[in-house]
Amino acid sequence: MIKGKDIIVMGIQAWDIEIGSNCKNIAIEMAKNNRVLYVNPPLDRSSLKREKHTEKIKKRIRVKQGKENDLVKIDFNLWNLYPKTMTESINWIPFHGVFKILNKRNSRTFAKDIKSAMDRLGFEDILLFNDSSMFLGFHLKEFLSPKWYTYYMRDYLIRVPYWKKHGERMEPQLIKKADTVVNNSILYTEYGAQYNPKSFMVGQGCDVSLFNDEDRGIKVPEEFQNIPKPILGYVGYLTSMRLDISLLEHLAKERKDWSIVLVGPEDEDFRKSVLHEIDNVYFLGGKDGSELPAYVKGFDVAMNPQLVNDWTIGNYPRKIDEYLAMGKPTLATSTKAMEMFKNHVYLASSKEEYIALAEKALSENSKELIDERIGFAKSHTWENNVLAIYEAIKNSA
Repeated sequence: MIKGKDIIVMGIQAWDIEIGSNCKNIAIEMAKNNRVLYVNPPLDRSSLKREKHTEKIKKRIRVKQGKENDLVKIDFNLWNLYPKTMTESINWIPFHGVFKILNKRNSRTFAKDIKSAMDRLGFEDILLFNDSSMFLGFHLKEFLSPKWYTYYMRDYLIRVPYWKKHGERMEPQLIKKADTVVNNSILYTEYGAQYNPKSFMVGQGCDVSLFNDEDRGIKVPEEFQNIPKPILGYVGYLTSMRLDISLLEHLAKERKDWSIVLVGPEDEDFRKSVLHEIDNVYFLGGKDGSELPAYVKGFDVAMNPQLVNDWTIGNYPRKIDEYLAMGKPTLATSTKAMEMFKNHVYLASSKEEYIALAEKALSENSKELIDERIGFAKSHTWENNVLAIYEAIKNSA
C-alpha cells in the first residue's frame, strides 16, 4: 500500500467524460490514502473549432478566460485540473521531426499549468501516473521532475490511425523513459517489455456491484418469455469493428434449436446483416445500463463473440467480469487478453469450437462452477487493481 503521497494522474480522458473511465476509477481509489490531482487533457485548437457549441468546450473557454476556476475539488483528497492554456493541434503534420518540436512546446505549456496547480496545492515529490498520453506525456518527466513516473497501457493505441502516425516511434521511447510500465493485458505487457524490463501486468478493476444477483434478486425481463431456450446472449454495442457477424450467423444456422439474443444498439453493418432474417436470432435493442444485469440473467450462456483484430486482441473485456459476476457460463473468443480468464471462461478459436464449447457450457453448469465464477469476478476490484499498480511500482524501485 502506498500512503500519504502526492499523486498526479493524467491521460487522454477528461474527468467530465460521458462514459466510464479506468483512469478515473484508479484516481478515486488512489485518493483514499493519498492526495491526488486528476489533470484533464488541455483544450486543443481543433476541438475548439469542431465542438465550440458544446457545454464541455464552453466550460473550458470560461476557464481559459478566468471566469471559472481551473482547479476543482472533487473529494477530500481529490482535485481536478482544467488546464487554462490551449495546445495546438499538430497531429496532421507529416514530418516527424517538426511534430516532435511542436509537441515539446505543447507539453511545456501543459506542464506549466500542472506546476501551477501543484504549487497551489503544495504537492511535492510527486508520483506521476500517465494513462496512455504518449504525446503530451512524453516530456513530463523532465518538465515536472516526478519522484516516480508510471506509464499505463490499456489499449493498443498505436494501431489507431490518430496515434499510429507519430506514436509508433514515440511510444516506445516513452516506455523506455518510464520508471514503471503497467498494463491491463498480457499482450501490452509483452509489448512494453520489449523496451522496458519493468513492464508489469496488473489486470483491471471492475465494479460488478450492479451485477450482484445474490443480494438484489434480479428478475428476468418479460421479453424472454417467448424466446425458446437455451439462450446464448450478448449485451453491449453491436458493432462489426469488434464483433464477428459471420460467427453469429454460423451459430444460429447450425443450431436452430438455440436462441441467439443480442441486447444493445446496432451499427450499420449489424442493421443490414442477414442476422435479422434468421428466425432464432432476437434483437432486443439498446437498454439502460441499470437494466443489463436482468438481461444477462436471462441467458443460459453469455457470449463475447469478438473478432480478433488490432482493436480487440489486447483489450481487457470488462463485459466478461460482468457475465461472471452473474455466475453465467461464459463463452468468448480466445485472445491474449482472455488468457487470464482461461480457468473460468470457455475460450474458442474457431466457429466449430464455439459450438462445441457452447454445448459443453450448457451441459456441465453447476452450483460449484457458478460460485467459482462469481468469486473470480469479485476479485477484480479497483482496490485490488491499484494494489497491483503499487506493487509494480515497488518492484521497480
